[in-house]
Amino acid sequence: MSIARSTVTAEEIDLDFLPIIYQFMRCLEKEQNQTDLNRVAVEASQRLSDLQNKISLAREQVPKLAGVENSPAEQLKKLDALRAQLTLKKKLLSKYKAEGASEPNSA
Repeated sequence: MSIARSTVTAEEIDLDFLPIIYQFMRCLEKEQNQTDLNRVAVEASQRLSDLQNKISLAREQVPKLAGVENSPAEQLKKLDALRAQLTLKKKLLSKYKAEGASEPNSA
């Protein structure tokens, strides 16, 4: 049985935990009387469950990011190569733009 490892991008991983944490804190800070305690406990439990589910999903997705299997040294090496490519491409673009601007248009 082979497990298909589909990759995800960083933008696809939802790491926005603050709204759930805020909702949890807000439900705990509400003024409460004895009759509300049970409802607040249920609501707080639900918020914690939501947070746990979101964290679990993020933990499953992070290992699927492209490049995570590479060591930090390999990642830095690839980053340097990509920066060199970008610099070369920028130079070529500026060269072609300069050549195109200096040649008169022939029609």
